[in-house]
Amino acid sequence: MSAGKIIVYGGKGALGSTIIEHFKANNFWTLSIDLVANDTANACVQVDGSASWTVQEHTILSGVAAVLDSPVDGIFCVADLMWKQSVWSSTIAAKIATKHLKPGGLLQLTGAAAASEGTPGMIGYGMAKAAVHQLTSSLASEGSGLPEQCTVLTILPITLDTPMNRKWMPKFLSFIFFLSHNLIKLLNNQKLIAYFSYS
Repeated sequence: MSAGKIIVYGGKGALGSTIIEHFKANNFWTLSIDLVANDTANACVQVDGSASWTVQEHTILSGVAAVLDSPVDGIFCVADLMWKQSVWSSTIAAKIATKHLKPGGLLQLTGAAAASEGTPGMIGYGMAKAAVHQLTSSLASEGSGLPEQCTVLTILPITLDTPMNRKWMPKFLSFIFFLSHNLIKLLNNQKLIAYFSYS
């Protein structure tokens, strides 16, 4: 019997794969949503990256409903490719939460520290991440449609330590990377594991 169930939107990327591996190691059933299947996950819903926002939402909601037999403990949205993957994936993850998250469950989205102020050198990126920050505030408000007593949070990394970022920014000072394993350390917090195990 599993300790619980989680969904990872962006489950094939570096951070998503790390989250799936962490929860699998803690006996959780995992569902990956991404452009490519994650063979480590118990189930996968693949997204057609060329499809429109509404078609992606319909396909994902149908796929998630087809593989779930009960509500999930947490939804982690870590997909990240500017507007399409930041905003679209976050709003679709929120929609999944309204339909499949347990009361008292967790919805995690991915924003960016840079979008907390002006981003003149990357305006589109700043707009996309600021939209995720606003979505989080709205979802945390009463009447958002989420189940009762859910937690909604957004991580605000500076730069994620991923193979692609290391490839394209080899001279970037490594101490300012938000390391994927730091998020896993957060997830290893006994209260969070207890939260998932006993909800």
